[in-house]
Amino acid sequence: MSFYDRLIRFRYDYLPAHLIGEILTKRWADNLIPFLVLISVIATFGTIIPDFFTIGSLSDTTRQLGEFGIIVIAMMIVMVSGGIDLSVASTFALVNMAALGLTSIAGWPIGVVFPAALLIGALVGLVNGLLIGYMRLRAFLTTLVTLVIVRSIVDLVYLRYATDMAGKFPDSPAWDFLGAGTLLQIPVSFCALIIVAVVVHLIISRMKPGWRIMAIGGARRSAYNVGIFVKRDICLTYVASGVLVAIAGFLYATRLSSVGADTGVGLELMVLTGAVVGGNSLGGGRGSAAKAVMGALTVLLLTNGLIRLGLQSGATQVFLGAMLLFAVIVDIRFVKNRYKILSKVYVSPTFFPLPQAQSAEAGSGTPYAANDRLRDVELIGLGEIDGPEDVILDNNDDLYTGNRIGDIIRFQAPDYKRHEIFAHCGGRPLGLAFDKKGNILVCIGGMGLYSIGKDRSITKLTDETNRTPWSIIDDSRLSLADDLDVAPDGRVFFSEATKRYEMNDWSVDCLESRGNGRILCYDPSTRKTKTIIRNLVFPNGICMAHDNNSFFFAETWGCRISRYWLAGPKAGKIERILPNIPGYPDNINRASDGNYWLALVGVRTPSLDLAMTMPGFRKRMSRRVASDEWLFPNINTGCVVKFNDQGEVLDSFWDRGENHPMVTSMREHRGYLYLGGLHNNRIGRIRIPGADASWTGMKSYWGDRA
Repeated sequence: MSFYDRLIRFRYDYLPAHLIGEILTKRWADNLIPFLVLISVIATFGTIIPDFFTIGSLSDTTRQLGEFGIIVIAMMIVMVSGGIDLSVASTFALVNMAALGLTSIAGWPIGVVFPAALLIGALVGLVNGLLIGYMRLRAFLTTLVTLVIVRSIVDLVYLRYATDMAGKFPDSPAWDFLGAGTLLQIPVSFCALIIVAVVVHLIISRMKPGWRIMAIGGARRSAYNVGIFVKRDICLTYVASGVLVAIAGFLYATRLSSVGADTGVGLELMVLTGAVVGGNSLGGGRGSAAKAVMGALTVLLLTNGLIRLGLQSGATQVFLGAMLLFAVIVDIRFVKNRYKILSKVYVSPTFFPLPQAQSAEAGSGTPYAANDRLRDVELIGLGEIDGPEDVILDNNDDLYTGNRIGDIIRFQAPDYKRHEIFAHCGGRPLGLAFDKKGNILVCIGGMGLYSIGKDRSITKLTDETNRTPWSIIDDSRLSLADDLDVAPDGRVFFSEATKRYEMNDWSVDCLESRGNGRILCYDPSTRKTKTIIRNLVFPNGICMAHDNNSFFFAETWGCRISRYWLAGPKAGKIERILPNIPGYPDNINRASDGNYWLALVGVRTPSLDLAMTMPGFRKRMSRRVASDEWLFPNINTGCVVKFNDQGEVLDSFWDRGENHPMVTSMREHRGYLYLGGLHNNRIGRIRIPGADASWTGMKSYWGDRA
């Protein structure tokens, strides 16, 4: 390799362009700027105000944060659904006054006052919800009017009862505990914030109500079209907001036990700033409890810090207004430009030179020399099956395959004229295998590894594995499991072609050739899955060797076959068996003579081989050229080759696009070779000269147990 090639490899292998793309795809990427702002605020005030983070100061701050954070979470819930609630400050003041009045004047016990406070908040929220959700009034104007009306009620009540409330203080240990007590040295109000944040997080991210309001905020009309009760759910978000504000108002009342005419004045600006600064979108459809808490802490620290510095209240409002303006600009620009940036950096090709391949030209004299031996292949299910990627046969000679819409189809022996849907598993069924009990194991693209019993019951075996340490990609979830085989002890070894892309984006993974694939092992005795080989270039074929001490696997874009040893002196090692295939290998299966069959899904071309050494060219192509005009692997020519344990190619069967192109799999069964193809509309069958007419794959694996 030349010095220039080494530089190119270093540039595209180790400089983290693809890592930037991965970061931008994460949901937590929205929090990056708010988090940096929070750190800046903490560092700034912690430096210029020496006692800003003393124990006493932190205690007061956490009590304030408990109340303020709950209100910001309330605002976040409404914003996620695409609305806004400017009445939170007036509701907060009303609940505060009601709690003090009912406790000190009416003499109600705290166990009654608290539900009454929640009811008041819920009623204000219900009014907003009915007007905005059901009557479809503008959220901004409606809540502005509610703010004025509720504030007027607060002023009227204050003028009537201020003297009575000022002269009396609640005499209740529970009241004092909520206002000044601690749990494990943590203020009660802050504990309440933690509970509220956890509950809201679970509802929004893990439960249907949260998913519904996210959908409404993201696209209201689309949410309505899929059957979501938009009016009801919007109304409920305002009710929830009112209830949470009531909790905060009640806690505020227990902490100060006093009421003033200015209680809550200007609070709506602080709350809105906290929600937006935390990264919750004003446009709806994007937000979380964690973002709300982070934004609340930022605004609270900023406000307290400015007050400690002696700035007047007007200056504080100016700072909050500037921060809100900054947050709105960041929100709009980030949403607008995030995917533009992502489209430029996510696809990250690498330098991937392929070794010189043996010629596949007709008459070249190599074992791969093209021929027309698949020209007369017999066709099964022509026009009745769509995309039979893999095929498999049982001991009754019935033929099974998957189709594009998620069915497992069974063609019945002996003539395979009749077929039925054996099971509907969803997803895209790919690789198939039988376990020793006769259950069908299937890799389903986007779903994982499944088992289909003889009674047609479907069981998920695994859809996750151990996460790679220090990996930015969360590779614990399976993205594109595609082929498998079963060891004598029942362990299932299967390949995942890529952990970055879905099945429809296979061409993008080819463009990258970065090594996004892996081999995994599912152990039915422990029901655990672990990754055993990483950084493979589109692994797409697994076959247990006849000795059961190793298995072969194919790397499609790597154009090579390797052997992984499970036992013996080479255990854990990988050997290259066929390092320079002239085509793109796919599924591998056993042959009756002790050798192995390999499907070639297409043949290599000089143009694409050259492009593999030009990652900059491929990156520009991904940015500037429509995806249907990219350089693609040639997948219009099908081939099946036979090789042995030593990596010698013994035979080849070619189709030049006339009868059975794009062969992705093959199975030998009772003297015939059955052919599958991901983009074909039929299954092929051809007699193998001199093959054992009694040999079946089931007996090869399980003997008399089959």
